[in-house]
Amino acid sequence: MAEKPFAHPASSAILAALMLQAGIVGLPNVGKSTLFNAVTRTRKAEAANYPFCTIEPNQGVVIVPDERLAVLSKLSGSQKLVPAAIEFVDIAGLVKGASQGEGLGNKFLSHIREVDAIVHVVRCFESGDITHVDGSVDPVRDIEVINTELILADLEAVTRRKERCEKKAKSGDKESKAELALCEKLLPHLDAMKPALTADLSDDERKLMKSFFLLSGKPCIYACNVAEADLASASKEPDKHPLVSKVREYASHAHAASACVVSAAIENELVDLPDEDASAYLADLGVEDSGVNQLIKSVYSLLGLQTYLTTGEKETRAWTITKGMKAPQAAGVIHGDFERGFIAAQIVSFEDLVACGSEAKAREAGKLRIEGKEYVMRDGDVVEWRFNV
Repeated sequence: MAEKPFAHPASSAILAALMLQAGIVGLPNVGKSTLFNAVTRTRKAEAANYPFCTIEPNQGVVIVPDERLAVLSKLSGSQKLVPAAIEFVDIAGLVKGASQGEGLGNKFLSHIREVDAIVHVVRCFESGDITHVDGSVDPVRDIEVINTELILADLEAVTRRKERCEKKAKSGDKESKAELALCEKLLPHLDAMKPALTADLSDDERKLMKSFFLLSGKPCIYACNVAEADLASASKEPDKHPLVSKVREYASHAHAASACVVSAAIENELVDLPDEDASAYLADLGVEDSGVNQLIKSVYSLLGLQTYLTTGEKETRAWTITKGMKAPQAAGVIHGDFERGFIAAQIVSFEDLVACGSEAKAREAGKLRIEGKEYVMRDGDVVEWRFNV
């Protein structure tokens, strides 16, 4: 068959495999469910674009904000925009003692084990109308309650795994020896109440640890839920907010994690407003967003994902790939034939294409290039695939 340029519909099975999940956790009355319910309504992905997604009451597919799509669409005269998406899961049931099965502890821990990253919502607002489960607002204490339960569960799991590996390791089994060595390295770290994510491990050990499915080994971001009136100032100067600053310091030093500022109350107000009214409402507060757009982008990156773009008259689309993916595998996200018959990729960076104004001018300026099988994709690559099947 003749060489073909890009022109295929998405494979829903392949896209489903790349639809990673972020689990939203938090203590009662911190705004977790308010945030989840609002976000999955205001930024809900169109089912027509993601037909493989079965949405349960506690799950929602959310579009990833990407301003580049509208810009490319204007250049190409596209009829349709299709953004990237990720799945959020509202994980309920945490109480102190969850690792020992208290409350819905076992269910909570099994649900969190299934997600790829954790969004930990912490309360950074005072309110006489919303009672805190512990009687006072202390976000660092709240974080430690959940982290303690995750670490205790991991400590028990690694202890059991060590016991299983010891006999096999004595018989000379190489895999068991490697697992045993990792267990012996992790146990004192967990026993010191430090999350598995911060353990000093080699790349091979970290890769092996993934097969342990440790709760405290998952990447995490803290969502500091602030009062409506505090969003503008806390977003601009987070270290000056008395509660947000504590979370940011704790996150970076104790958990190798980042923190962002959101307002679940504002997001909830936006749910039923038309776009124009929502923009005016935010403008009156001195902000452009409730903080959720940045949260979604941060989670997307936290999951190890990035985007390449295709554009034409029919549609401009964001394709989700993992960081470090090479060109043939990235092509396969669209259709398996693209990977099997891969010839080359015609690529221009989004910035260069916009600066030049058109594909033809980008070619004249020498910004359009042909890349082969070993090319490692970059975020924002605008691509036309060449393949032969």
